[in-house]
Amino acid sequence: MAAKVEPFWKRKPLAQLDQDEWESLCDGCGLCCLQKLEDEEDGGVYYTRIACKLLDTTSCRCTDYANRRAHVPDCIQLTAAEADQFKWLPPTCAYRLVAEGKDLLPWHHLICGDPEAVHGARISQSGRMLSETQVAEDDWEDYLIFRAG
Repeated sequence: MAAKVEPFWKRKPLAQLDQDEWESLCDGCGLCCLQKLEDEEDGGVYYTRIACKLLDTTSCRCTDYANRRAHVPDCIQLTAAEADQFKWLPPTCAYRLVAEGKDLLPWHHLICGDPEAVHGARISQSGRMLSETQVAEDDWEDYLIFRAG
C-alpha cells in the first residue's frame, strides 16, 4: 500500500513553491484587490467593497494580470519573502493560511476541485463590489465591509 503524499502546501514552505504552485494557491476571491483604508489611530486595515479598476467584479480575476503593475503601480506583488506581513490579507486567504501553518479551507479549489466554490461559499465579493471608477475616493468609507487581522 502506497503512502499518502501530502499536498504541496503542507509539505513545502512557501519559499520552495514553484511558480505554478504559488499561483494555484490563489483562491480567486479577489479580496486582496479591494481598496483598503488604514485607521491612522490604531493601524487597523479595513476592506471596502470598492475593487481595483482592473478587477472583474463578477469573476474576481484581474483583467490584465500580466501587466497589472503598469496600470496600477502600487499593486502589491505577494511573495514568499513577505509572508510574515500577510496579516493584512483576509483570514480565508490561502497565502496567509499556509504562511501561518494552517490548511486550506474546504471550499478552496485545491481541496474541492471547483474554482467557483469560493463564490458559492460567498467568500468572494462577486457581484457585490463596485469598481473604483464608480465611487469617489472620499466616499470609500461608506463601503467598509470588514477589518483585516
